[in-house]
Amino acid sequence: MAEGTKNPVRFLREVGREMKRVSWPTRKELTKYTIVVVLTIAFFVVFFAVVDLGLSELVRLLLD
Repeated sequence: MAEGTKNPVRFLREVGREMKRVSWPTRKELTKYTIVVVLTIAFFVVFFAVVDLGLSELVRLLLD
């Protein structure tokens, strides 16, 4: 068994200690990263919608 599963209290204390050591992003960095993620997702949504539309039209032309 893993060390942390033998003693849940000890495990949670160690998790708390590790969380204090984490380098958290600032509000400005978090906002910037969120905007980048949303724009990237929007780009891929549009890209795949265009590809899907194009392939649908190609199949329609081939089958007619």
